[in-house]
Amino acid sequence: MSVLDNVDAATNLAKNNELQLLVFRINDKEDSAYYAINVFKTREVVESKNHYLTQLPSSNPLLEGTILLRGLQIPILNLPLWLGTVLNKQDVHRSNILICDFNGVIIGLRIMSAFRVIKKNWNEMHAPDSYRLKEDGVVMNDTRLEDGSLCLILDYEKFLSEVIPHAMVDVAADTTELLELNIPDKLKTGTVLIAEDSKTAQRHLIQIFKNANINMQLFNNGQKLIDYIDALGENTQNIPAIITDIEMPEMSGFTVIKRLKTNPHTKDIPIIVNSSMTGANNKREAEVLGADAFIDKTKSHNVIPLIISTMK
Repeated sequence: MSVLDNVDAATNLAKNNELQLLVFRINDKEDSAYYAINVFKTREVVESKNHYLTQLPSSNPLLEGTILLRGLQIPILNLPLWLGTVLNKQDVHRSNILICDFNGVIIGLRIMSAFRVIKKNWNEMHAPDSYRLKEDGVVMNDTRLEDGSLCLILDYEKFLSEVIPHAMVDVAADTTELLELNIPDKLKTGTVLIAEDSKTAQRHLIQIFKNANINMQLFNNGQKLIDYIDALGENTQNIPAIITDIEMPEMSGFTVIKRLKTNPHTKDIPIIVNSSMTGANNKREAEVLGADAFIDKTKSHNVIPLIISTMK
């Protein structure tokens, strides 16, 4: 049986502020770290030895080449090397490839072995400030396994943006169209609130809002955004819109939407979900909870027109 069998539906997990993680290792050493990724960003795990690697001319050593899987040429990214671990030929032969889907971009991550799938509540996911101190930090948050072992969740969007930058948001897109938009006064004078835990995605959003000359305030997770809004009480009139990711430590974006739409002071504020979890179930769940729009992270450069459309 595959380690990815018997995965719960995303919508059922979302209702309980839960997620499921595929836990894996990047080498066979007894003291090697555990890493994890949301199972809904994964497709399957395949053995490296069963797939021929076609090398590509590339200046980035983290892009190993491609494999052919069910008619798709899938780029293989060297995750161990990104984390400072060099695998020898024997290790590579024994390794596995984790096939992932990021906003419809299919890639393979080289790993040593898939451990198992675990279920966690988002409030069991911790994001200490130490992870955010350095610009080159690769860890977003962590959790604990049953035996107390630390399990790290990486900034996979950062990894992807470094190796295949054209697959990510185009923050350098032409800003002429932004200047031609009829921006509502409330958006001009107010401050858009954003809950986003990825530093890579934060940098993209900061540049987008700077280009549009619109004020924004970032929160590293959904809980911090909700705490800020709770402290405002009735004084929410200067918030033209709220943007939230889905995957965040402490409080998921789905819980953020539920809290905002049941709060009489925020229920009429447009909420835009900005996420790499672009499956139909997630979009449907966001809509059922009351989100006004959904945009995947590779199209974040279109978020300003989307905000305007939800304010009409």
